[in-house]
Amino acid sequence: MPIAKNNDALSPEAYLLGELKSAVKHELIDGQVYAMAGASANHERICQNMARKLGNHLEGSPCEPFGSDMKVRVRDNFYYPDVSVDCHFDESEPYFTTTPIVIVEVISRSTRKMDEKVKLLEYINIPTLEEYVVIEQDVADITVYRKSDDWRSTHYFLGEVFTLNSIDCEISVADLYRRVQNEDVLLFLEQQKTSS
Repeated sequence: MPIAKNNDALSPEAYLLGELKSAVKHELIDGQVYAMAGASANHERICQNMARKLGNHLEGSPCEPFGSDMKVRVRDNFYYPDVSVDCHFDESEPYFTTTPIVIVEVISRSTRKMDEKVKLLEYINIPTLEEYVVIEQDVADITVYRKSDDWRSTHYFLGEVFTLNSIDCEISVADLYRRVQNEDVLLFLEQQKTSS
C-alpha cells in the first residue's frame, strides 16, 4: 500500500531527499511511495549467500555487487533489489544505479506478484540488464530470466548448478540455500545424509 497522504505524485528529487532522512526504506513506483517490510532470517540467509558468492567471484573485477541498500532507478521509479551487480557504476549518483547487469530478488508469498510481474516488466527494460534472478525463500526454486534467451524463465532446483553468463559465475543452488530452514532444504539434506 502506498504511504503517500494524498494523490499527488512524488518527484524523484523529493523521494531521494526523503530517503536520506528516513529510518525506513521506501520504493517509489509511479509517483507513490511504498514502505519496505522487514526480512525473515531465511530471506537474509539467501541474500547473504548470494552476495558472498558474487563478491568472491568479482574480486578484482570492474563489476561489483551491491546489497539491498542500493536503489535501482528505472525511469522515475526506484526499487531496492536484494542484490545487484553493476559494472559501470556512476559515482556522481552514489545512492542509486541505472546500469545494473544482474538483479536478484528473494521472494515470499507476499512479494511474489510484485517481483514476478511488476518488477520483472520494469527490470527487463533496463538497457544494461542481462539477467534477473528470482529466488524463492519458502521452497527451493530459483528462476533465472536472461536477455540472451528473450527473458524466458529457466528454473533450477537443489542439486543443480546455474551460470550467470554476464559475469561468468557458476552457482550451486544448494550453496544459495545454505542454512535456510524450509521443507525442501531439510528434505534435501536428509537425502544427502542417507546417500553418503
